[in-house]
Amino acid sequence: PQSSELPLLRSDQILFTYLHLAASRALTEGLMASGCTAIAYETVEHNHRLPLLEPMSEIAGRMSVVVGAFHLARHQGGKGVLLGGVPGVLPGRVVVIGGGTSGINAARMATGLGADVTILEVDLERMRFLDITMHTAHTLYSNESHLLELLPGVDLLIGAVLVPGARAPKLIRREMLRRMRPGSVFVDIAIDQGGCGETSRPITHEHPTYVEEEVLHYCVANMPAAYARTATQALTNVTERYIETLADHGLDEACRRLPALVPGINVRAGRLLLPAVAEAHGLRQDPP
Repeated sequence: PQSSELPLLRSDQILFTYLHLAASRALTEGLMASGCTAIAYETVEHNHRLPLLEPMSEIAGRMSVVVGAFHLARHQGGKGVLLGGVPGVLPGRVVVIGGGTSGINAARMATGLGADVTILEVDLERMRFLDITMHTAHTLYSNESHLLELLPGVDLLIGAVLVPGARAPKLIRREMLRRMRPGSVFVDIAIDQGGCGETSRPITHEHPTYVEEEVLHYCVANMPAAYARTATQALTNVTERYIETLADHGLDEACRRLPALVPGINVRAGRLLLPAVAEAHGLRQDPP
């Protein structure tokens, strides 16, 4: 803005939305410079859950199989594999990295289509839960060795890795993609947090794919925006009481009434409060 104009964000304002600051140092520094209070939906935490992120993770997880199956079509650049197969033809193979909210929703959709599904996960208790609830999916401990074994036979690879508030770990390196067959599809749900693939870069719904190492990549930022009506209704259901409490009582009292807001405060009065974001950008993290 010109010097004569008011800045878009000021020190007396609260910004309450998805921020994903670990993926953007420029955005982090801009919010710090504004002096505003920036609360991120994705780091609001209640009983070890992320209630404001979960609806979008559910949509992105389910959507990942829809778009993955579509782009496996030959005319879309895929290898021409129908995930569900047909009588006499084996189904397609889907590998989901991460058994959290987006991962389990991806697996549910893929098994519903009749695909052969394997979920990679590191949390043993989570794997037991997946084994009980996902009767037709396989679970496998997530490590590089197991992933390398699976890649040559995978048709659709879904990255559903989440480290709350932090940049996603780069689990899929470029040389690993070379083990996949040409025309395979990689959907990186973690792209809003920087992506879990070395070759992942954020793109748009208008131009949703690109090819690296002969593997079709779908790395659209803000995937749920494609289904805006569903996403808006789901998000409003979980954010409404937080917004009302902030509007009625102000930040400090809202945090007292709804302690889940406290870890959601990423930036306040020019100070960066979230350790994961500070670590991602090499910035100083101030105490809350």
